[in-house]
Amino acid sequence: MKFKSKVIYTSHIDTPLGGITMAATDQGLAGVWFDQQRHWPDTTGWQTKDDHPALVEAGAQLRDYFAGKRDTFDMKLDLSHGTAFQQSVWQALLAIPAGKTMSYGALSANVGNPAAVRAVGAAVGRNPISVIVPCHRVLGADGSLTGYAGGLHRKTALLELEAK
Repeated sequence: MKFKSKVIYTSHIDTPLGGITMAATDQGLAGVWFDQQRHWPDTTGWQTKDDHPALVEAGAQLRDYFAGKRDTFDMKLDLSHGTAFQQSVWQALLAIPAGKTMSYGALSANVGNPAAVRAVGAAVGRNPISVIVPCHRVLGADGSLTGYAGGLHRKTALLELEAK
């Protein structure tokens, strides 16, 4: 993923599921990736800024989430780095409540294109803001755990955390 913004700020936190790299623009949080996650962005030119307000807020909310103190997130997101279709899928992911799941087919219907299951799956896989934009809540048509860029072990752990 190539970010369109001229300046990307980054910070790193540790979580029970491994390290997470976060990215922000002046418009909001733009990325959350587990270490060794697939679809890692090109970080050339990114500036480490641990005190960037969006990164501080995201880190605090993620720590609370992993500690079981929150199941929703409240922060400004910058999803502008995807195509219009990807952005519509990412917005639809935000509507899946914690503790609930949805099939790729149902998600396709929710974005107004029920025949685009594969394209929706590709957009889910390219979600740049793991955990906060809850792509882990999307399952196969039969309820099976299918691909997760952060690894199926993390998808399982996130769903178990939210089921409590």
